[in-house]
Parts: sequence; C-alpha cells; structure tokens
Amino acid sequence: MEYNRIFNFSAGPSMLPVEVLESARDNTLNYEGCGMSVMEMSHRSKVYDNIIQEAEKGLRKVMDIPDNYKVIFMQGGATLQFACVPMNLMNKNHKADYIVTGSFSGKAAKEAEKYGKVNIAWTGKSINFSRIPRQEELKLDPEADYVHICFNNTIYGSCWDYIPDTGNVPLVADLSSCILSRPIDVSKFALIYAGAQKNVAPAGLTIVIVREDLLGNVSPITPTMCDYTINAEAGSMHNTPPCWCIYICKLVMDWILKTGGLKEREQVNLRKAEILYDCLDKSDFYTTAIEKGSRSIMNVRFNTPSEELDAKFVKESVAAGMTNLKAHRSTGGLRASIYNCMPVEGVEYLVAFMKKFEAENK
Repeated sequence: MEYNRIFNFSAGPSMLPVEVLESARDNTLNYEGCGMSVMEMSHRSKVYDNIIQEAEKGLRKVMDIPDNYKVIFMQGGATLQFACVPMNLMNKNHKADYIVTGSFSGKAAKEAEKYGKVNIAWTGKSINFSRIPRQEELKLDPEADYVHICFNNTIYGSCWDYIPDTGNVPLVADLSSCILSRPIDVSKFALIYAGAQKNVAPAGLTIVIVREDLLGNVSPITPTMCDYTINAEAGSMHNTPPCWCIYICKLVMDWILKTGGLKEREQVNLRKAEILYDCLDKSDFYTTAIEKGSRSIMNVRFNTPSEELDAKFVKESVAAGMTNLKAHRSTGGLRASIYNCMPVEGVEYLVAFMKKFEAENK
C-alpha cells in the first residue's frame, strides 16, 4: 500500500517502521480482541502486563542485557535523567567525572552540579566539539562515584568510537540517539539511559538499564519517581507508565528481531552513513567539521558555503519530498539524522538531491 510518506530526517521524534505503524493502526480500536485500545486499558490489567513484559523481554534479547541489570521504563526524557543519575549514584564520595563532547553532555554536567562536585574530565568546547577525546586525554578521578558520557552527540554529529576505560569507577552513558543502532556490550556500562524517540518508540518513554549493585543508595532528597530502586521494584509501574509508547517499543523490538537483530541494523546503518559521508568527502561545496574517526552514523552534520545557501537547501529539500534537514539552532547549517528506520533509498535520494543542488548553486 502506498502512503505518500516523505523522507523524514528529523533528529527526533524520528521515523518508525511502517510495519510497526500498520500493526498499531490495526489494533488501535480493539487490541487483539480485548475490546479496547492500548491507550484506554488499565496498566494493571493482564492484557497490559503481557505487553510491558514482552517489551522488556524483547529489549533484553535485542541488546543481550545481562541478568544482573534492571530494565526500567520511565518518563521525562533523557533530560530528567541528568538529575536522576546524580541523585541515585553520586552518594559515596559525592563527586563525578563528566566528559563533555557536545550540548547534552554539557547540560548533564551542569545539572549534576546541583547534587555534588563535578569534574570535567575533558571538554571539546574549544574545538567546537569536532572530535571525541582519546583515552590518554581523559583526566579521570579514581574516587569519582561515576563517569558520565553522551555516546552519540545528536547536535554536533560525533560519536564515541570506543568505550572509555574508567577502571573501577562505574561508567554511565546517555545512548539516546544511538541506542539499537548497532550491538554494544552492556556489561561495559554501569548504567545506560536513552530517550526512546530516536530508534525505539514515540517521545514520552525513557529507557534505563542499571546494574543491580548500584541500586539502594539513593540520595534522601530524590523524588519517588526518580528513584531507580523504587521503579525497579515496582516493575516500572509505581504509577501509570507511558503505556502506548511501551507498546510501540514492544513492536519495534519484534521488528528488529524479525529483520536480523542489531548486527543487521549495524550493517544497514554503516552503509547509509558511508553513502552520505562519501558524498561529503568528495565535494568541494559541502563541508563537515567532525573528524573522520569521531563521525556519527546516526546524525550527519554538514554545511553549504553560506547561510543563504543552507536556507535555500532546506526550502528546496522540502519541495523535493524531504523534511527536517535544518540543523539545530545552536549550530546552524544542515543535519541528516539517519536512524534505523531511514531506508538506504532515503539516503540515496538525499545524495542525489545534494549533487543536483551543488551543480545548480556553485
């Protein structure tokens, strides 16, 4: 069936698989014969309990999450986790290391300052966040309660190409814009959190994956709904969870497993990134500031020779059947977010448009 859908390069909320959207549509009024929508049913019902259990089971299988980690479905986006992390973890020596590789890691560090001492172990601010630091550049404190990183930088278009060694200090990672894009060794992290609106589900759901030994040491000032221990013990249902988003998460896990798992996602995502970066590297019209070893395969930042041409590019791309290629207001320029559900054909279509635009505007 043709839906007249455009190629949506939004950084989030992003594209969802058509198969998932079709399934959700078909079950909107009457979910599997229960007589009501997932949006209407009680989160305490047996029907919904099966949905949330299957969502967690699917996520565990897709990411190969070890048994000694709790999976918590929360709300508030990754931004709320900027506060939840220190309230739950910065309670031994009351200090933490933050590696600032972009906008959101910087915001996370600033938020954490409300709850303890923050050491900036490295910052790329002076180089406009154009690369990821090497291990030897990190000024880590062995007495820190944890080390925090943002693994993929949505706004600047960079991504960690390795997992930093933090010794015995727990490593915390914001994976919002790269979760499920490729296999990752969860056991290398003490805590992972991610807003779901990139590769998992609609906005409104936040996933937290936390090692069990980190629970139970929460700051007494922590609001109940920010307490990982309480949420874990309640099976993510201390209060009404984001039921519809968790349902879509379940469908997306089914889709990933059906289409080859994260190894297949990685191959497709690498192919898309290769097509787009190859176009940029061969062009003397477009520029990208991120060093090759630090490039994101999810968010590709680039510019034309001028702000006027950037604006023209955005306007003409919309007319050509694409959307959301304007970059974040803090950086200007252009950005193509090519998450899991962006097909290779969409990137090929964008590259063809880019070549035509270059030829017409040199």
